[in-house]
Amino acid sequence: MAGGTPTDRTVRIGLIQVREQGSVKANLSHTIDKIRQAAAVGAQIICTQELFTSPYFCRTQDPELFDLAESVPGPTTDVLAAVAGELGVVIIGSLFERRASGVYHNTAAVIDADGSYLGKYRKMHIPQDPGFEEKYYFTPGDLGYQVWDTHFGKISVLICWDQWYPEAARLAALAGAEILFYPTAIGWLSEEKAQLGAAQHTAWETVQRGHAVANGCYVATVNRTGTEDGTEFWGQSFVSDFYGQVLERAPVDAEALILADCDLKALEDMRRNWPFFRDRRIDSFDGLTRRMIDET
Repeated sequence: MAGGTPTDRTVRIGLIQVREQGSVKANLSHTIDKIRQAAAVGAQIICTQELFTSPYFCRTQDPELFDLAESVPGPTTDVLAAVAGELGVVIIGSLFERRASGVYHNTAAVIDADGSYLGKYRKMHIPQDPGFEEKYYFTPGDLGYQVWDTHFGKISVLICWDQWYPEAARLAALAGAEILFYPTAIGWLSEEKAQLGAAQHTAWETVQRGHAVANGCYVATVNRTGTEDGTEFWGQSFVSDFYGQVLERAPVDAEALILADCDLKALEDMRRNWPFFRDRRIDSFDGLTRRMIDET
């Protein structure tokens, strides 16, 4: 896949938007069933929602919830690898990683279509808001923004809060990513939805569609659905093409399998005609490494 002249090639991606099923075992089984359904209708790269084996447990600070974490690679990636190899599909699985006692990460594992474990991404940007107590659970990632040359195309994985940072998408694209995947768990708090719900969702989708345009990439975002402990996850998983056009979008309040065909030759043509990477004034970007530009 690397190097040479691109030929006509299209990859079908699948996003698994589901409700929490009540246990780790049930969540894993339910998601694998959906992966099989996606593969049966031609999906080649399939992505789960964020922390798919459990409820979104970051609503409160509870030390017992660290027991949900596991090694990556580990038992769940072993199961996903067997399924990926059997079906001939790439699987992205979002997991709670136990790195060491007291060090945990929000991590996505990438399994290639032959069942081989390609590597993992650790969520870099960790939020801390009412109902999203993630800094209590997750150590910020330290693996950088990675790209994997899978059997079906070059992909990168970023996770939820990473969605708001154009620098993350840019670095992934500069490393060669053609499709950016964002496993996600985002929703409305009941006390905010009436006043801010529409605006919050609009901002979330718009910024990601902007990443697709600015980087000449497909963007695939998969969210939870259903209500968990007062948070109404707003679903609406979607795929955007490199013009920011939404190719497919899931409903708010129902499970869904989102399928979209990504034309990687058309993506190459777009990058040739709109050469954003070529025209970047990298000599003028030193300020990006500063927290704020407030001193002379």
